[in-house]
Amino acid sequence: MEEAMGDGVAERRERLMEALRVHGGHYAELSRRFAAWLGLHSTDATAVLEIAAAEERGTPLSPARLSERIPLSTGATTALLNRLEAAGHITRVREHSDRRVITLRSGGHIQERADEFFGPLARRLDATMSHYPPRLLEQFEAFMADLNTTMDTHLTEEGTAARRSPDTP
Repeated sequence: MEEAMGDGVAERRERLMEALRVHGGHYAELSRRFAAWLGLHSTDATAVLEIAAAEERGTPLSPARLSERIPLSTGATTALLNRLEAAGHITRVREHSDRRVITLRSGGHIQERADEFFGPLARRLDATMSHYPPRLLEQFEAFMADLNTTMDTHLTEEGTAARRSPDTP
């Protein structure tokens, strides 16, 4: 990788990316355990968490937005939503003025189960974060937002480039 930036930026990037890879591994394992705890396939549990988190943020998902968040085809997303709805984990509602728009809502028990499962971790994370000044945490949030924007842009551009050029072995 390029070392042109100097001042140890490349080395720092590598250390930070390694830390984020480790964090990603922990997140994936936690998600796998949550799925097993709920008795769901990991993709189904991820979908339930995405739906509940979006609802909590006040920006509930549509099926199309969900399929972007957990990259699935339209057909696979429909099958997943059918399973989750049949099990009572989610509902599809038409609450928009445009009745064609479907909003996904989590079942009432999902937030309770997620709080039960993730509550102990949330308390540990709160204790860890309490050791850092709020300004540093704000800077870290901004840094993570910038990293995510950079990665989203790269993935979008690479996806566009991949669609334009044929695969070559």
